[in-house]
Amino acid sequence: MLSFFGGTEKKTRRTDDLKQGKRLQNAKELFYTGKFPVVTTPIIKGRKIRRVLGLVSGRGFDSECAFYGLTASAIDIGADAIIGYQENVAFHPDGSRYFSCYGTAVVLEKNPPAKALGAKAVMQ
Repeated sequence: MLSFFGGTEKKTRRTDDLKQGKRLQNAKELFYTGKFPVVTTPIIKGRKIRRVLGLVSGRGFDSECAFYGLTASAIDIGADAIIGYQENVAFHPDGSRYFSCYGTAVVLEKNPPAKALGAKAVMQ
């Protein structure tokens, strides 16, 4: 029997899966190239925090998906970094693991402080 209600659901789900894959791949590339720092400390040395966007989290049965889901969520709201990163693992009786990670999404100052540029930049 043909169902009019279920036809588009599968198509939408596949499109969402593809978008999710691209989001996570983008987050992975930004993290590995050093363009999106994730630190456990409340500050990033040499960088000033301009604005705190709030708590972001990632969850999943795979640690990589949880971490990059967290990173992608922060990027989606305009963050430049995540500070105060923490992670937890829950072990289930069936042997599976569930990963949960969270941190604070922040926007960093665009220009590094004058001290980092050296004395020559200060004199100009």
